Amino acid sequence: MTIDLTMLGWDAERAAALGRRADHRPARVARVDRGVCTVLAADGPVRATLGGGLLAAAARDLTRLPCAGDWVLLGTWPDRRVTVEAVLPRRTALVRRTAGRQATGQVLAANLDAVAVVEPVHPSPDLGRIERLLAVAYESGARPLVVLTKSDLAADPVAVARQLEAVAAGAPVLPVSVQGGTGLDALRAEVTPGRTLGLLGPSGAGKSSLVNALAGAPVLRTQEIRRVDGKGRHTTTWRSLVVVPGGGAVVDTPGVRAVGLLDGAAGLDRAFADIAEIAEGCRYADCAHTVEPGCAVRSALDTGDLPVRRWESWRALQREVAYESRRRQSRLAGERRGGWRTGRRRPARPEPPSPGGL
Repeated sequence: MTIDLTMLGWDAERAAALGRRADHRPARVARVDRGVCTVLAADGPVRATLGGGLLAAAARDLTRLPCAGDWVLLGTWPDRRVTVEAVLPRRTALVRRTAGRQATGQVLAANLDAVAVVEPVHPSPDLGRIERLLAVAYESGARPLVVLTKSDLAADPVAVARQLEAVAAGAPVLPVSVQGGTGLDALRAEVTPGRTLGLLGPSGAGKSSLVNALAGAPVLRTQEIRRVDGKGRHTTTWRSLVVVPGGGAVVDTPGVRAVGLLDGAAGLDRAFADIAEIAEGCRYADCAHTVEPGCAVRSALDTGDLPVRRWESWRALQREVAYESRRRQSRLAGERRGGWRTGRRRPARPEPPSPGGL
């Protein structure tokens, strides 16, 4: 079996990153399972373990570990053992905050051209969750969009999509029904030769069904949502890259229970671009939007031009990002002082409120 890597996004720029490493060959990570990578090389799928240098780098920074979508360099040893020796620079990275106190991130997927926030129409779209995931998608550097699944369960899915356009902040909103076969052409346009689409959303949203529809075959297991409360069960428990016939790929992510934001504010600003635009009309550049005279934000809230729910969602996410920024700065300062290496125990900082659930 041979694989045309250019159909998966390999290009001259990435080839240049090989440098003089003639003894290494490129491949793209399809899946990582307990430290063993399934990668797609020119001669077909390969199972590879992590090289020593990569493990040493990951010990200092877990984001250095390979993940689905990464382009890597493989080394082959005399005993035919294959190892991942390096991860090539990522053009985009979908990152969430990890649980725990070390203020670190976990890369869910890399080198995505577009990220689809997948949200089921039934029982009703969770606006706060869409806003949170859009912030993560914008922060990744990929093009975000919103996919409303199970649209055949809505009386007027187009009307629902229009209502969500204000929440989507400029990202396309696509109502899709795998069961009814509607809306899939617009989504297929995001998966073309050399391009990769990532799916991000809760369990039971229909991500695996979307992958199967795009791949034209049942490559991932699916499971019906519970009829009692409309909630889904975990079917995909790992992140996986699936090659789409004709070129391109799609990355499915498991329905994680929560996606915490890191300290990057750029994605949040883009996800709430409407509020940033309103704030530009404030009399004072450092307006806190509380009691200052000439506050355009307070005025928009009073007139209803800015929904209170969206304003409160933005404020909560802003506080979360600010908190993570302080935690990260504290961790970096501790590393510079050597405190993390000496094993000295530091008092635990209180965790922020749990992020909106997935």
